Amino acid sequence: MGVLKVIEVLSNSNESWEDATQKAVTQASKSVKNIRSVYVQDQSALVDGDKITEYRVNVKLTFEVQ
Repeated sequence: MGVLKVIEVLSNSNESWEDATQKAVTQASKSVKNIRSVYVQDQSALVDGDKITEYRVNVKLTFEVQ
């Protein structure tokens, strides 16, 4: 194992917290290589009336530095 780095990423989804997390990993992997893990630090949601309209996550991504 080499040197690992952690970055914080915010993401959102209209579907679920899981989808928001997947979107964070998918988008980050376009510029960050060797992602090893994702840690969901915080979850929140926007509400309109009695419905959740947006799921939000704050995640930490760990990747190996080459």
